[in-house]
Amino acid sequence: MAERARKRGGGGAARRAARTAVSVDTAKYITRNIPNFELLNDEALEIIEYNAETLLEEVGVNFVNNPGALARWKDAGADVRDERVRIPRGLARELIKTAPSSFTQHARNPERSVEIGGRNLVLAPIYGPPFVRDAAGGRRYATMEDFRNFVKLGYMSKWLHHSGGTVCEPTDVPVNKRHLDMLHAHMTLSDKPFMGSVTDPSRAQDSVDMAGILFGKDFVQENTVMTSLVNINSPMTFDDVMMGALEVYAQNNQACIVSPFIVGGAMAPVSVAGTLTQVLAEVLAGIAYSQLVRKGAPVIMGAFVSSIDMGSGAPTFGTPEASQVTYGVGQLARRLGLPYRSAGSFTGSKLPDAQAGYETANSLNMGLLAGVNFMLHSCGWLEGGLVASFEKFVMDADQLGTLHKMAQGIAMDENAQAMDALREVGPDGNNYFDCAHTHKNFKDAFWRSDLLDNKTFETWSEEGARDTSTLATARVKTLLDNYQQPAMDPAINEALSAYVAEKKASMPDSFT
Repeated sequence: MAERARKRGGGGAARRAARTAVSVDTAKYITRNIPNFELLNDEALEIIEYNAETLLEEVGVNFVNNPGALARWKDAGADVRDERVRIPRGLARELIKTAPSSFTQHARNPERSVEIGGRNLVLAPIYGPPFVRDAAGGRRYATMEDFRNFVKLGYMSKWLHHSGGTVCEPTDVPVNKRHLDMLHAHMTLSDKPFMGSVTDPSRAQDSVDMAGILFGKDFVQENTVMTSLVNINSPMTFDDVMMGALEVYAQNNQACIVSPFIVGGAMAPVSVAGTLTQVLAEVLAGIAYSQLVRKGAPVIMGAFVSSIDMGSGAPTFGTPEASQVTYGVGQLARRLGLPYRSAGSFTGSKLPDAQAGYETANSLNMGLLAGVNFMLHSCGWLEGGLVASFEKFVMDADQLGTLHKMAQGIAMDENAQAMDALREVGPDGNNYFDCAHTHKNFKDAFWRSDLLDNKTFETWSEEGARDTSTLATARVKTLLDNYQQPAMDPAINEALSAYVAEKKASMPDSFT
Protein backbone atom coordinates (compact mmCIF):
# COMPACT_ATOMS: atom_id res chain seq x y z
CA MET A 1 0.00 0.00 0.00
CA ALA A 2 2.81 2.43 0.88
CA GLU A 3 4.47 1.99 -2.52
CA ARG A 4 1.21 2.47 -4.46
CA ALA A 5 0.35 5.61 -2.51
CA ARG A 6 3.84 6.96 -2.96
CA LYS A 7 3.52 6.70 -6.71
CA ARG A 8 0.26 8.60 -6.86
CA GLY A 9 1.09 11.15 -4.15
CA GLY A 10 4.15 13.22 -4.98
CA GLY A 11 5.07 16.82 -4.45
CA GLY A 12 2.15 18.15 -6.49
CA ALA A 13 -0.43 16.58 -4.19
CA ALA A 14 1.37 17.93 -1.14
CA ARG A 15 1.37 21.41 -2.58
CA ARG A 16 -2.33 21.20 -3.47
CA ALA A 17 -3.14 20.14 0.10
CA ALA A 18 -1.07 23.02 1.44
CA ARG A 19 -3.15 25.55 -0.44
CA THR A 20 -6.32 24.39 1.35
CA ALA A 21 -4.74 23.88 4.79
CA VAL A 22 -5.80 25.67 7.94
CA SER A 23 -2.82 27.92 8.53
CA VAL A 24 -1.25 30.09 11.20
CA ASP A 25 0.74 33.27 10.79
CA THR A 26 4.44 32.54 10.27
CA ALA A 27 7.00 35.23 9.58
CA LYS A 28 9.26 34.85 6.58
CA TYR A 29 12.83 33.86 7.37
CA ILE A 30 15.01 36.82 8.32
CA THR A 31 16.98 38.71 5.69
CA ARG A 32 19.47 41.01 7.39
CA ASN A 33 19.61 44.68 6.48
CA ILE A 34 22.27 45.25 9.13
CA PRO A 35 26.01 44.56 8.95
CA ASN A 36 27.64 41.50 10.41
CA PHE A 37 29.97 42.08 13.34
CA GLU A 38 33.53 41.57 12.07
CA LEU A 39 35.69 40.85 15.12
CA LEU A 40 38.91 39.65 13.45
CA ASN A 41 41.07 41.52 10.95
CA ASP A 42 42.41 39.92 7.77
CA GLU A 43 45.78 39.12 9.31
CA ALA A 44 44.20 37.20 12.17
CA LEU A 45 41.92 35.29 9.82
CA GLU A 46 44.85 34.34 7.58
CA ILE A 47 46.82 33.05 10.58
CA ILE A 48 43.90 30.87 11.69
CA GLU A 49 43.40 29.55 8.15
CA TYR A 50 47.11 28.75 7.79
CA ASN A 51 47.26 27.00 11.17
CA ALA A 52 44.12 24.96 10.43
CA GLU A 53 45.60 23.60 7.21
CA THR A 54 48.88 22.91 9.01
CA LEU A 55 46.92 20.89 11.56
CA LEU A 56 45.20 18.90 8.81
CA GLU A 57 48.48 18.23 7.01
CA GLU A 58 50.75 17.45 9.96
CA VAL A 59 48.41 15.94 12.57
CA GLY A 60 45.38 14.90 10.54
CA VAL A 61 41.94 13.64 11.54
CA ASN A 62 40.57 10.20 12.33
CA PHE A 63 37.81 8.50 10.31
CA VAL A 64 36.99 5.52 12.53
CA ASN A 65 35.36 2.24 11.45
CA ASN A 66 34.81 3.61 7.95
CA PRO A 67 36.99 1.94 5.28
CA GLY A 68 34.89 3.53 2.55
CA ALA A 69 35.78 6.99 3.78
CA LEU A 70 39.46 6.10 4.01
CA ALA A 71 39.37 4.85 0.42
CA ARG A 72 37.70 8.05 -0.78
CA TRP A 73 40.34 10.17 0.94
CA LYS A 74 43.20 8.09 -0.44
CA ASP A 75 41.81 8.38 -3.96
CA ALA A 76 41.54 12.16 -3.48
CA GLY A 77 45.25 12.44 -2.61
CA ALA A 78 45.29 12.39 1.18
CA ASP A 79 47.92 10.54 3.22
CA VAL A 80 45.97 7.68 4.83
CA ARG A 81 47.60 5.48 7.48
CA ASP A 82 45.43 3.18 9.55
CA GLU A 83 42.42 5.42 10.42
CA ARG A 84 44.37 8.70 10.35
CA VAL A 85 43.83 10.98 7.35
CA ARG A 86 46.36 13.73 6.73
CA ILE A 87 45.10 16.22 4.18
CA PRO A 88 47.67 18.11 2.08
CA ARG A 89 47.50 21.88 2.27
CA GLY A 90 44.93 23.22 -0.16
CA LEU A 91 43.15 19.91 -0.85
CA ALA A 92 40.21 20.43 1.51
CA ARG A 93 39.75 24.01 0.31
CA GLU A 94 39.69 22.84 -3.28
CA LEU A 95 37.14 20.11 -2.53
CA ILE A 96 34.67 22.41 -0.75
CA LYS A 97 34.46 24.73 -3.74
CA THR A 98 31.67 22.54 -5.13
CA ALA A 99 29.48 23.03 -2.03
CA PRO A 100 26.72 25.60 -2.72
CA SER A 101 26.93 28.98 -0.98
CA SER A 102 23.17 28.88 -0.40
CA PHE A 103 20.27 26.53 -1.03
CA THR A 104 16.52 26.24 -0.64
CA GLN A 105 15.06 23.81 1.87
CA HIS A 106 11.58 23.05 0.64
CA ALA A 107 8.65 22.72 3.05
CA ARG A 108 5.50 20.77 2.20
CA ASN A 109 3.79 24.15 2.31
CA PRO A 110 5.79 26.00 -0.36
CA GLU A 111 5.12 29.34 1.35
CA ARG A 112 7.23 28.11 4.26
CA SER A 113 10.27 27.01 2.30
CA VAL A 114 13.48 28.68 3.51
CA GLU A 115 16.62 30.01 1.87
CA ILE A 116 19.73 29.02 3.84
CA GLY A 117 22.79 31.16 3.19
CA GLY A 118 23.65 34.70 2.13
CA ARG A 119 22.12 37.39 4.35
CA ASN A 120 19.38 35.07 5.62
CA LEU A 121 18.71 33.65 9.08
CA VAL A 122 16.47 30.59 9.61
CA LEU A 123 15.35 29.86 13.18
CA ALA A 124 14.81 26.27 14.40
CA PRO A 125 13.98 24.95 17.90
CA ILE A 126 16.03 23.02 20.47
CA TYR A 127 17.49 19.65 19.48
CA GLY A 128 18.29 16.51 21.43
CA PRO A 129 17.42 16.77 25.18
CA PRO A 130 16.31 13.58 26.95
CA PHE A 131 14.39 15.54 29.59
CA VAL A 132 11.52 18.03 29.46
CA ARG A 133 10.23 20.48 32.04
CA ASP A 134 6.94 22.28 32.56
CA ALA A 135 5.19 23.94 35.47
CA ALA A 136 2.83 21.03 36.06
CA GLY A 137 5.17 18.04 35.85
CA GLY A 138 8.57 19.50 36.64
CA ARG A 139 11.66 17.82 35.20
CA ARG A 140 11.05 14.38 33.74
CA TYR A 141 12.04 12.06 30.91
CA ALA A 142 10.53 13.12 27.59
CA THR A 143 7.71 11.16 25.97
CA MET A 144 6.30 11.01 22.47
CA GLU A 145 3.36 13.09 23.65
CA ASP A 146 5.82 15.79 24.75
CA PHE A 147 7.50 15.61 21.36
CA ARG A 148 4.22 16.05 19.49
CA ASN A 149 3.30 19.00 21.68
CA PHE A 150 6.62 20.69 20.93
CA VAL A 151 6.03 20.21 17.19
CA LYS A 152 2.60 21.79 17.60
CA LEU A 153 4.08 24.73 19.54
CA GLY A 154 6.69 25.18 16.83
CA TYR A 155 3.99 25.21 14.18
CA MET A 156 2.00 27.81 16.15
CA SER A 157 5.03 30.06 16.84
CA LYS A 158 5.03 33.02 14.47
CA TRP A 159 8.75 33.79 14.57
CA LEU A 160 9.97 30.20 14.18
CA HIS A 161 10.66 29.22 10.57
CA HIS A 162 11.58 25.56 11.01
CA SER A 163 10.09 22.54 12.82
CA GLY A 164 13.53 21.19 13.75
CA GLY A 165 14.46 17.57 14.43
CA THR A 166 14.78 15.79 17.77
CA VAL A 167 13.08 18.58 19.72
CA CYS A 168 13.22 16.19 22.68
CA GLU A 169 14.15 12.51 22.89
CA PRO A 170 10.95 10.46 23.42
CA THR A 171 12.27 7.82 25.80
CA ASP A 172 8.99 5.88 25.93
CA VAL A 173 9.53 4.68 22.33
CA PRO A 174 12.25 2.12 21.46
CA VAL A 175 15.53 3.69 20.31
CA ASN A 176 15.44 1.87 16.97
CA LYS A 177 11.88 3.05 16.21
CA ARG A 178 11.46 6.51 17.71
CA HIS A 179 12.91 8.27 14.65
CA LEU A 180 9.93 7.01 12.65
CA ASP A 181 7.43 8.55 15.07
CA MET A 182 9.38 11.80 15.25
CA LEU A 183 9.56 12.17 11.48
CA HIS A 184 5.88 11.31 11.17
CA ALA A 185 5.04 14.03 13.71
CA HIS A 186 7.06 16.69 11.86
CA MET A 187 5.56 15.71 8.52
CA THR A 188 1.92 15.58 9.65
CA LEU A 189 1.58 18.02 12.58
CA SER A 190 3.43 20.87 10.88
CA ASP A 191 4.00 22.09 7.34
CA LYS A 192 7.28 23.87 8.13
CA PRO A 193 10.67 22.44 7.05
CA PHE A 194 12.15 19.69 9.25
CA MET A 195 15.30 17.67 9.95
CA GLY A 196 16.12 14.01 9.35
CA SER A 197 17.54 11.35 11.67
CA VAL A 198 21.31 10.88 12.06
CA THR A 199 21.53 8.24 14.82
CA ASP A 200 22.20 5.45 12.30
CA PRO A 201 22.70 5.38 8.52
CA SER A 202 19.63 3.16 8.16
CA ARG A 203 17.56 5.80 9.98
CA ALA A 204 18.89 8.45 7.63
CA GLN A 205 17.69 6.26 4.77
CA ASP A 206 14.27 5.95 6.43
CA SER A 207 14.19 9.75 6.54
CA VAL A 208 14.91 9.95 2.82
CA ASP A 209 12.29 7.29 2.07
CA MET A 210 9.61 9.05 4.13
CA ALA A 211 10.48 12.36 2.50
CA GLY A 212 10.00 10.60 -0.84
CA ILE A 213 6.46 9.70 0.22
CA LEU A 214 5.76 13.26 1.38
CA PHE A 215 7.26 15.15 -1.57
CA GLY A 216 7.66 12.52 -4.26
CA LYS A 217 10.84 10.54 -4.94
CA ASP A 218 11.93 12.58 -7.95
CA PHE A 219 11.36 15.86 -6.14
CA VAL A 220 13.60 14.73 -3.26
CA GLN A 221 16.43 13.75 -5.61
CA GLU A 222 16.27 17.11 -7.37
CA ASN A 223 15.64 19.34 -4.34
CA THR A 224 16.69 19.65 -0.72
CA VAL A 225 13.83 18.89 1.71
CA MET A 226 15.84 18.05 4.86
CA THR A 227 18.66 19.65 6.83
CA SER A 228 20.25 17.28 9.35
CA LEU A 229 22.82 17.68 12.12
CA VAL A 230 26.10 15.77 11.79
CA ASN A 231 28.36 16.35 14.80
CA ILE A 232 32.11 15.85 14.74
CA ASN A 233 33.54 14.04 17.77
CA SER A 234 35.90 16.80 18.77
CA PRO A 235 38.81 16.73 18.85
CA MET A 236 39.38 15.76 15.24
CA THR A 237 37.43 12.48 15.03
CA PHE A 238 34.71 11.48 12.54
CA ASP A 239 32.78 8.38 13.62
CA ASP A 240 31.14 5.89 11.31
CA VAL A 241 27.59 6.56 12.55
CA MET A 242 27.56 10.29 11.83
CA MET A 243 29.58 9.94 8.65
CA GLY A 244 27.33 7.10 7.55
CA ALA A 245 24.32 9.38 7.94
CA LEU A 246 26.14 12.15 6.07
CA GLU A 247 26.87 9.74 3.23
CA VAL A 248 23.18 8.84 2.91
CA TYR A 249 22.06 12.47 2.88
CA ALA A 250 24.79 13.68 0.53
CA GLN A 251 24.09 10.85 -1.93
CA ASN A 252 20.42 11.89 -1.92
CA ASN A 253 20.99 15.65 -2.31
CA GLN A 254 19.95 16.43 1.26
CA ALA A 255 21.76 18.96 3.44
CA CYS A 256 23.95 18.27 6.46
CA ILE A 257 25.16 20.65 9.12
CA VAL A 258 28.79 19.60 9.67
CA SER A 259 29.43 20.83 13.17
CA PRO A 260 32.13 20.36 15.81
CA PHE A 261 30.81 19.96 19.35
CA ILE A 262 33.22 22.10 21.35
CA VAL A 263 33.46 22.72 25.07
CA GLY A 264 36.47 25.00 25.32
CA GLY A 265 39.10 23.67 27.70
CA ALA A 266 37.83 20.09 27.36
CA MET A 267 37.42 19.41 23.63
CA ALA A 268 39.50 22.32 22.34
CA PRO A 269 42.23 24.64 23.67
CA VAL A 270 41.36 27.26 26.28
CA SER A 271 42.30 30.09 23.90
CA VAL A 272 39.89 31.58 21.38
CA ALA A 273 42.46 31.51 18.56
CA GLY A 274 43.32 27.87 19.23
CA THR A 275 39.65 26.90 19.30
CA LEU A 276 39.01 28.73 16.02
CA THR A 277 41.90 26.82 14.45
CA GLN A 278 40.50 23.46 15.54
CA VAL A 279 36.94 24.32 14.49
CA LEU A 280 38.10 25.35 11.03
CA ALA A 281 40.26 22.24 10.59
CA GLU A 282 37.37 19.98 11.58
CA VAL A 283 34.78 21.59 9.34
CA LEU A 284 37.18 21.75 6.40
CA ALA A 285 37.70 17.99 6.66
CA GLY A 286 34.00 17.21 7.19
CA ILE A 287 32.66 19.42 4.42
CA ALA A 288 35.36 18.29 2.01
CA TYR A 289 34.31 14.69 2.71
CA SER A 290 30.69 15.51 1.87
CA GLN A 291 31.88 16.66 -1.54
CA LEU A 292 33.87 13.45 -2.03
CA VAL A 293 30.58 11.60 -1.51
CA ARG A 294 28.71 13.82 -3.97
CA LYS A 295 29.95 17.00 -5.60
CA GLY A 296 27.50 19.83 -5.02
CA ALA A 297 25.84 18.23 -2.01
CA PRO A 298 24.33 21.03 0.12
CA VAL A 299 26.09 21.53 3.44
CA ILE A 300 26.20 24.03 6.30
CA MET A 301 29.37 24.94 8.19
CA GLY A 302 28.54 24.54 11.87
CA ALA A 303 30.02 25.59 15.19
CA PHE A 304 28.60 24.67 18.57
CA VAL A 305 30.86 26.26 21.16
CA SER A 306 30.65 26.74 24.90
CA SER A 307 33.33 27.40 27.48
CA ILE A 308 33.87 25.46 30.68
CA ASP A 309 33.76 26.36 34.33
CA MET A 310 37.34 25.49 35.29
CA GLY A 311 36.20 24.97 38.89
CA SER A 312 33.27 22.59 38.38
CA GLY A 313 33.97 21.30 34.87
CA ALA A 314 30.43 22.19 33.80
CA PRO A 315 29.82 23.90 30.43
CA THR A 316 28.90 27.59 30.55
CA PHE A 317 26.83 29.62 28.11
CA GLY A 318 26.34 33.22 27.07
CA THR A 319 30.00 33.94 27.82
CA PRO A 320 32.27 36.44 26.04
CA GLU A 321 34.63 33.71 24.83
CA ALA A 322 31.84 31.70 23.19
CA SER A 323 30.69 34.88 21.47
CA GLN A 324 34.20 35.59 20.21
CA VAL A 325 34.46 32.11 18.70
CA THR A 326 31.00 32.42 17.13
CA TYR A 327 31.84 35.80 15.56
CA GLY A 328 35.17 34.45 14.31
CA VAL A 329 33.71 31.29 12.75
CA GLY A 330 31.14 33.47 11.00
CA GLN A 331 33.91 35.40 9.32
CA LEU A 332 35.69 32.18 8.33
CA ALA A 333 32.47 30.72 6.88
CA ARG A 334 31.89 33.82 4.77
CA ARG A 335 35.46 33.69 3.47
CA LEU A 336 34.81 30.08 2.41
CA GLY A 337 31.46 31.00 0.84
CA LEU A 338 29.48 28.54 3.00
CA PRO A 339 26.20 28.84 4.94
CA TYR A 340 26.79 29.08 8.68
CA ARG A 341 25.06 27.40 11.63
CA SER A 342 25.60 28.49 15.24
CA ALA A 343 24.07 30.17 18.33
CA GLY A 344 20.75 29.49 20.06
CA SER A 345 18.85 30.12 23.28
CA PHE A 346 21.75 28.78 25.35
CA THR A 347 21.77 28.73 29.13
CA GLY A 348 23.12 26.57 31.92
CA SER A 349 20.22 27.49 34.19
CA LYS A 350 17.98 24.77 35.59
CA LEU A 351 14.88 27.00 35.40
CA PRO A 352 13.53 29.67 33.03
CA ASP A 353 14.81 32.36 35.41
CA ALA A 354 16.97 35.50 35.30
CA GLN A 355 20.13 33.50 34.55
CA ALA A 356 18.34 31.86 31.64
CA GLY A 357 17.18 35.24 30.38
CA TYR A 358 20.62 36.88 30.50
CA GLU A 359 22.47 33.98 28.90
CA THR A 360 19.81 33.41 26.25
CA ALA A 361 19.70 37.08 25.25
CA ASN A 362 23.49 37.14 24.92
CA SER A 363 23.42 33.99 22.77
CA LEU A 364 20.54 35.01 20.49
CA ASN A 365 21.88 38.50 19.77
CA MET A 366 25.34 37.05 19.18
CA GLY A 367 23.88 34.77 16.51
CA LEU A 368 22.13 37.61 14.73
CA LEU A 369 25.25 39.78 14.62
CA ALA A 370 27.60 36.89 13.79
CA GLY A 371 25.87 36.31 10.45
CA VAL A 372 24.44 32.92 11.35
CA ASN A 373 22.26 31.46 8.55
CA PHE A 374 20.71 28.51 10.42
CA MET A 375 20.15 28.80 14.17
CA LEU A 376 19.38 25.48 15.81
CA HIS A 377 18.32 25.58 19.50
CA SER A 378 16.72 29.00 19.02
CA CYS A 379 14.00 28.25 21.59
CA GLY A 380 13.41 25.87 24.49
CA TRP A 381 16.98 25.21 25.68
CA LEU A 382 17.50 24.71 29.42
CA GLU A 383 20.11 23.12 31.69
CA GLY A 384 22.92 23.06 29.14
CA GLY A 385 20.72 21.35 26.56
CA LEU A 386 19.66 18.45 28.79
CA VAL A 387 16.13 19.82 29.13
CA ALA A 388 13.53 21.11 26.68
CA SER A 389 11.33 23.50 28.64
CA PHE A 390 7.77 24.21 27.52
CA GLU A 391 7.71 27.57 29.29
CA LYS A 392 11.10 28.61 27.95
CA PHE A 393 10.12 27.44 24.47
CA VAL A 394 7.35 30.03 24.25
CA MET A 395 9.42 32.67 26.07
CA ASP A 396 12.26 32.27 23.58
CA ALA A 397 9.94 31.96 20.59
CA ASP A 398 8.39 35.30 21.56
CA GLN A 399 11.80 36.98 21.81
CA LEU A 400 12.79 35.74 18.36
CA GLY A 401 10.56 38.54 17.14
CA THR A 402 13.16 41.04 18.35
CA LEU A 403 15.70 39.47 15.98
CA HIS A 404 13.30 40.00 13.07
CA LYS A 405 12.85 43.65 14.03
CA MET A 406 16.53 44.34 14.65
CA ALA A 407 17.52 42.71 11.34
CA GLN A 408 15.30 45.15 9.42
CA GLY A 409 17.74 47.96 10.12
CA ILE A 410 16.71 51.63 10.18
CA ALA A 411 14.31 52.79 7.48
CA MET A 412 15.23 56.12 5.88
CA ASP A 413 12.34 56.69 3.48
CA GLU A 414 10.22 59.84 3.61
CA ASN A 415 7.73 58.35 6.06
CA ALA A 416 10.50 57.18 8.40
CA GLN A 417 12.16 60.59 8.42
CA ALA A 418 8.93 61.87 10.04
CA MET A 419 9.50 65.50 9.08
CA ASP A 420 5.74 66.10 8.90
CA ALA A 421 5.40 64.95 12.52
CA LEU A 422 8.35 67.06 13.65
CA ARG A 423 6.83 70.11 11.98
CA GLU A 424 3.31 69.41 13.28
CA VAL A 425 4.26 69.03 16.95
CA GLY A 426 7.21 71.41 17.14
CA PRO A 427 8.17 73.11 20.42
CA ASP A 428 4.54 74.05 21.23
CA GLY A 429 3.14 70.49 21.25
CA ASN A 430 3.02 68.36 24.37
CA ASN A 431 3.57 64.98 22.69
CA TYR A 432 3.24 63.02 19.47
CA PHE A 433 0.24 60.87 20.44
CA ASP A 434 -2.32 62.80 18.39
CA CYS A 435 -0.26 63.83 15.37
CA ALA A 436 -1.17 62.47 11.93
CA HIS A 437 2.11 60.55 11.54
CA THR A 438 1.51 58.60 14.77
CA HIS A 439 -2.06 57.73 13.76
CA LYS A 440 -0.75 56.48 10.44
CA ASN A 441 2.09 54.36 11.83
CA PHE A 442 1.29 53.32 15.40
CA LYS A 443 0.15 49.78 14.60
CA ASP A 444 3.53 48.79 13.15
CA ALA A 445 5.84 51.36 14.76
CA PHE A 446 7.26 49.18 17.54
CA TRP A 447 7.74 45.47 18.05
CA ARG A 448 5.44 44.17 20.77
CA SER A 449 5.77 41.01 22.82
CA ASP A 450 2.89 38.54 22.83
CA LEU A 451 4.01 37.28 26.23
CA LEU A 452 5.78 39.79 28.46
CA ASP A 453 3.78 42.06 30.79
CA ASN A 454 4.17 45.81 30.17
CA LYS A 455 0.99 46.92 31.95
CA THR A 456 0.83 49.32 34.87
CA PHE A 457 1.53 47.98 38.36
CA GLU A 458 -2.14 48.31 39.29
CA THR A 459 -3.37 46.32 36.28
CA TRP A 460 -0.62 43.72 36.71
CA SER A 461 -1.54 43.31 40.37
CA GLU A 462 -5.26 43.02 39.63
CA GLU A 463 -4.55 40.29 37.07
CA GLY A 464 -2.77 38.14 39.64
CA ALA A 465 0.77 39.59 39.76
CA ARG A 466 1.94 36.88 37.35
CA ASP A 467 5.65 36.44 36.69
CA THR A 468 7.01 35.51 33.26
CA SER A 469 7.00 31.76 33.89
CA THR A 470 3.35 31.91 34.89
CA LEU A 471 2.52 33.89 31.77
CA ALA A 472 4.46 31.33 29.71
CA THR A 473 2.51 28.43 31.20
CA ALA A 474 -0.72 30.13 30.16
CA ARG A 475 0.62 30.78 26.66
CA VAL A 476 1.62 27.14 26.19
CA LYS A 477 -1.96 26.14 27.00
CA THR A 478 -3.42 28.80 24.70
CA LEU A 479 -1.27 27.76 21.74
CA LEU A 480 -1.98 24.05 22.18
CA ASP A 481 -5.71 24.67 22.69
CA ASN A 482 -5.82 26.69 19.45
CA TYR A 483 -3.67 24.30 17.43
CA GLN A 484 -5.23 23.00 14.21
CA GLN A 485 -3.41 20.38 12.19
CA PRO A 486 -2.47 21.50 8.67
CA ALA A 487 -4.27 19.58 5.95
CA MET A 488 -2.51 16.81 4.03
CA ASP A 489 -3.36 14.74 0.98
CA PRO A 490 -5.10 11.63 2.43
CA ALA A 491 -3.12 9.26 0.21
CA ILE A 492 0.19 10.68 1.44
CA ASN A 493 -0.99 10.56 5.04
CA GLU A 494 -2.01 6.93 4.60
CA ALA A 495 1.30 6.03 2.96
CA LEU A 496 3.36 7.64 5.71
CA SER A 497 1.41 5.80 8.42
CA ALA A 498 1.80 2.53 6.53
CA TYR A 499 5.55 3.02 6.13
CA VAL A 500 5.98 3.66 9.85
CA ALA A 501 3.85 0.64 10.78
CA GLU A 502 5.68 -1.66 8.37
CA LYS A 503 9.14 -0.57 9.53
CA LYS A 504 8.24 -0.96 13.19
CA ALA A 505 6.82 -4.44 12.57
CA SER A 506 9.99 -5.49 10.76
CA MET A 507 12.25 -5.39 13.85
CA PRO A 508 12.10 -6.13 17.58
CA ASP A 509 12.14 -3.28 20.09
CA SER A 510 15.55 -2.08 21.26
CA PHE A 511 16.19 0.46 24.01
CA THR A 512 19.98 0.54 23.57
